[in-house]
Amino acid sequence: MNKAVTLETVLELVKQLSPADKVRLIERIAPEIRRDLEATPSAPRKSLWGLCADLGPAPSAEDIEQTRREEWGSFPREDI
Repeated sequence: MNKAVTLETVLELVKQLSPADKVRLIERIAPEIRRDLEATPSAPRKSLWGLCADLGPAPSAEDIEQTRREEWGSFPREDI
């Protein structure tokens, strides 16, 4: 019967190693991790084009200009 090895168990064992042995462990495990990552197909990334497409059409330049005039129409105020 195999005992399951957990990350916590491995970390506790690694803490007991000397600094030199920790470096050797990293040197030996890094190539294996690199191979695993290269063998795993990456998920296709979602294009940024159309990221906000579900928000509907963008406001027109005229709408933006009208809103800007309304918001900044009384600036600077004389009563301040």
